Amino acid sequence: MGAPEKLTTSNNNSMQRVKVYRLNEDGKWDDQGTGHVTVDYLERSSDELSLFVIDEEDNETLLVHRISSDDIYRKQEDTIISWRDPEYSSDLALSFQETTGCSYIWYPLNIYLIYFLSLENICTIQRNLQFDTLRNETSYHGANNELRELPVVELSTLPSILKVVVDSSVTDQLCVTELILHDVCYSYSPCN
Repeated sequence: MGAPEKLTTSNNNSMQRVKVYRLNEDGKWDDQGTGHVTVDYLERSSDELSLFVIDEEDNETLLVHRISSDDIYRKQEDTIISWRDPEYSSDLALSFQETTGCSYIWYPLNIYLIYFLSLENICTIQRNLQFDTLRNETSYHGANNELRELPVVELSTLPSILKVVVDSSVTDQLCVTELILHDVCYSYSPCN
């Protein structure tokens, strides 16, 4: 089974430029087209986020994928996100032109997943990963002090949290993840 090829063409909106692939019955990736990906609400009155890919040539919809609260997404290399779509029972992949574009989509997927994990699972993950730095106040002195001011983790604050994550360095992104886990877990008594 070969991996989807990476894009090489440049474009003004290259960060969100992707190729969409679907795994066929022979185990090969079929190119479904090239377009631009966004994360948005499926319906304006809905809390369900979706991935939308719009064809760059004819503006037709190449993909609408309701983001799952299950852990189905995998990041391969620096520019590919793949998953098995439970709704269509098929494997899909997005191959990004740029690494930053992949990260820009990867982080909301993970934040959404973290939000919908049960509190018990979040607490178990937190204990297993031993986020000792949360208890060590000296870890966040200096440039990272603004990370303490994250909004409360709620569905309505995900766009604000996403902006903090996207605008941060890799080290700060890890700190933001720790703070989100800390906020979700320690805000509720079952975890204490």
